[in-house]
Amino acid sequence: MIRHIVLFTWTDTATDEQRAMVTAELRKLPAAIPQLRAYTVGPDAGLNQGNHDYAVVADFDTVEDYLVYRDHPRHQAVVAEHIKPIVAARAAVQLEIQEQAGA
Repeated sequence: MIRHIVLFTWTDTATDEQRAMVTAELRKLPAAIPQLRAYTVGPDAGLNQGNHDYAVVADFDTVEDYLVYRDHPRHQAVVAEHIKPIVAARAAVQLEIQEQAGA
Protein backbone atom coordinates (compact mmCIF):
# COMPACT_ATOMS: atom_id res chain seq x y z
CA MET A 1 0.00 0.00 0.00
CA ILE A 2 1.19 3.54 -0.73
CA ARG A 3 0.52 6.43 1.65
CA HIS A 4 0.79 9.95 0.23
CA ILE A 5 1.21 12.75 2.77
CA VAL A 6 1.24 16.43 1.85
CA LEU A 7 1.64 19.35 4.24
CA PHE A 8 0.87 22.94 3.29
CA THR A 9 1.59 26.29 4.86
CA TRP A 10 -0.71 29.00 3.57
CA THR A 11 0.31 32.53 2.67
CA ASP A 12 -0.44 35.31 5.13
CA THR A 13 -2.96 36.65 2.62
CA ALA A 14 -4.97 33.40 2.33
CA THR A 15 -8.55 34.08 3.36
CA ASP A 16 -10.83 31.87 5.44
CA GLU A 17 -12.97 31.41 2.33
CA GLN A 18 -10.00 30.25 0.26
CA ARG A 19 -8.89 27.78 2.92
CA ALA A 20 -12.45 26.44 3.26
CA MET A 21 -12.68 26.04 -0.52
CA VAL A 22 -9.52 23.88 -0.52
CA THR A 23 -11.19 21.50 1.93
CA ALA A 24 -14.49 21.49 0.05
CA GLU A 25 -12.84 20.76 -3.29
CA LEU A 26 -10.44 18.12 -1.96
CA ARG A 27 -13.33 16.28 -0.27
CA LYS A 28 -14.98 15.87 -3.68
CA LEU A 29 -12.05 13.86 -5.04
CA PRO A 30 -12.88 10.41 -3.59
CA ALA A 31 -16.13 10.39 -5.59
CA ALA A 32 -14.19 11.21 -8.77
CA ILE A 33 -11.13 9.03 -8.20
CA PRO A 34 -12.04 5.49 -7.13
CA GLN A 35 -8.38 4.54 -6.67
CA LEU A 36 -8.39 6.42 -3.35
CA ARG A 37 -8.56 3.75 -0.64
CA ALA A 38 -8.60 6.23 2.28
CA TYR A 39 -8.52 10.03 2.22
CA THR A 40 -8.19 12.52 5.05
CA VAL A 41 -7.81 16.27 4.61
CA GLY A 42 -7.99 19.18 6.98
CA PRO A 43 -6.35 22.01 8.88
CA ASP A 44 -3.80 21.54 11.63
CA ALA A 45 -5.39 21.10 15.05
CA GLY A 46 -3.18 23.84 16.48
CA LEU A 47 -1.63 21.74 19.23
CA ASN A 48 1.99 22.70 18.53
CA GLN A 49 3.58 25.84 17.20
CA GLY A 50 5.60 25.61 14.00
CA ASN A 51 3.38 23.04 12.31
CA HIS A 52 2.17 23.31 8.76
CA ASP A 53 -1.35 24.70 8.33
CA TYR A 54 -2.97 21.84 6.44
CA ALA A 55 -2.55 18.13 5.67
CA VAL A 56 -3.65 15.63 3.05
CA VAL A 57 -3.21 11.90 3.73
CA ALA A 58 -4.21 9.50 0.99
CA ASP A 59 -3.83 5.72 0.80
CA PHE A 60 -3.66 3.66 -2.37
CA ASP A 61 -3.45 -0.07 -3.01
CA THR A 62 -0.68 0.31 -5.61
CA VAL A 63 1.81 2.79 -7.01
CA GLU A 64 -0.25 2.82 -10.19
CA ASP A 65 -3.34 3.89 -8.23
CA TYR A 66 -1.35 6.75 -6.67
CA LEU A 67 -0.20 7.85 -10.14
CA VAL A 68 -3.80 7.91 -11.36
CA TYR A 69 -4.67 10.23 -8.46
CA ARG A 70 -1.57 12.39 -8.91
CA ASP A 71 -2.26 12.97 -12.59
CA HIS A 72 -6.07 12.99 -12.49
CA PRO A 73 -7.53 16.15 -14.11
CA ARG A 74 -9.86 16.84 -11.15
CA HIS A 75 -6.98 16.64 -8.68
CA GLN A 76 -4.76 18.80 -10.89
CA ALA A 77 -7.56 21.38 -11.17
CA VAL A 78 -7.93 21.62 -7.38
CA VAL A 79 -4.17 22.11 -7.04
CA ALA A 80 -4.01 24.76 -9.78
CA GLU A 81 -7.18 26.67 -8.92
CA HIS A 82 -7.37 26.47 -5.13
CA ILE A 83 -4.07 25.39 -3.58
CA LYS A 84 -1.31 27.04 -5.61
CA PRO A 85 -2.78 30.55 -5.26
CA ILE A 86 -2.49 30.41 -1.46
CA VAL A 87 0.40 28.05 -0.74
CA ALA A 88 3.57 29.44 0.82
CA ALA A 89 5.28 26.08 1.47
CA ARG A 90 4.66 22.44 0.65
CA ALA A 91 6.20 19.21 1.87
CA ALA A 92 5.27 15.77 0.56
CA VAL A 93 6.24 12.14 0.90
CA GLN A 94 5.01 8.85 -0.50
CA LEU A 95 5.80 5.80 1.56
CA GLU A 96 5.14 2.12 1.25
CA ILE A 97 3.28 0.79 4.25
CA GLN A 98 2.60 -2.75 5.31
CA GLU A 99 -0.64 -3.65 7.01
CA GLN A 100 0.10 -5.40 10.28
CA ALA A 101 -1.77 -8.47 11.38
CA GLY A 102 -4.21 -7.66 14.17
CA ALA A 103 -4.10 -3.94 13.43
